[in-house]
Order: sequence, then C-alpha cells, then structure tokens
Amino acid sequence: MATIPLTRRGAELLKEELHRLKSVDRPAVINAIAEARAQGDLSENAEYDAARERQGFIEGRIAELESKLANAQVIDPKTLDAEGRVVFAATVDLEDLEAGDKVTYQIVGEDEADIKAGRISVSSPIARALIGKYAGDVAEVQAPGGVHEYEILEVRYE
Repeated sequence: MATIPLTRRGAELLKEELHRLKSVDRPAVINAIAEARAQGDLSENAEYDAARERQGFIEGRIAELESKLANAQVIDPKTLDAEGRVVFAATVDLEDLEAGDKVTYQIVGEDEADIKAGRISVSSPIARALIGKYAGDVAEVQAPGGVHEYEILEVRYE
C-alpha cells in the first residue's frame, strides 16, 4: 500500500478514533451481543443482528485505521521549507478573481478534509490546481459550474 500523507493533527485524530473504537465501542458491542444471546432464540432476534452488524462495522473501521496509521507519512507544516510554494499541509490565502471573495484553505489528507473548517483534501480539484504554485500566481480550477480563477495571496506553513 502506498504511503498516506497526514498532517500531525490528522494523525492524532485517527489515533483518538482508533483508541475510542478499541476501548469504548468494541466492548460496548460485545456486551450488546452477550445480552442479545441471553434472550434466547437468535434466529428472530433483531437486537442480536443489529449488534453483530455494528461489530462488523467497528472491526472493519479498526482495521482501516490501523492500516492508514501504519502507512502514514506524518507531515508537520511547521517543519516545511518549500520556499513559498504550495505543498501538502500548507495554508493558502486565496482570492476568487471573479467574485472577489477571499478564502483560506489548508491542504490536508483525505481523512482530515473539512471544507467548513477550511481544510481541503490534497486530491480535491482546487488543491491539485494549487500544488506547486507561489504567492502571486493564478490557479485555474475546473469546477462543475465552470472554470474558477484564484489568485494566491499568501502561502504559510503553520
């Protein structure tokens, strides 16, 4: 499996979720299965079926998180020296040249993306258009509504 880029913050969030799944959710679903088994006939026991389905989801998510963390390449933006270039983990101030709106995005891994918090996935169209550019450059982003042009105002590594 290829390495998965994560910011330090993103890696911590995945570790917290993994810990919660192993220490809280997994034991809770095991107890729910035991209680459902105690009720007798399992062939028509909806609580047992729901608990087993939940257990399957939890075990799948645990395996997924362990795999991602094992293959993670954790990048701390504070240690980057990309000479003003837009790279993974950089924070970028942009201005939409058509609308005049100003936005700030940090380019993060897919699991960390949260547009409302200003974090966009490295695989998103806007991030792909920004990577490698410098402050003062104009990035053309192909969006469903047409092409948008953004001027890069500032690139920070924080």
